[in-house]
Amino acid sequence: MKDSTYDLIKNIALLVAPILVLVSSLCTIWQAPHCAELTASFAAIDTFLGAIVIVAKRIHDGKTEPDETDEEA
Repeated sequence: MKDSTYDLIKNIALLVAPILVLVSSLCTIWQAPHCAELTASFAAIDTFLGAIVIVAKRIHDGKTEPDETDEEA
């Protein structure tokens, strides 16, 4: 994955997703239609992007095997 692609995904996951959560919260407060669907969709998208960022970071750093700190004691 290119660095620019990684940076874009990371920025979306870290900056844009919380804005979407804010919107969904306001949607709930103001009782707009389909709030539960919007909130669940935003949470799913944010979770997926977070996973992509973690995998891409490991690949970028050249880490393919878990180290001792990743394993349970």
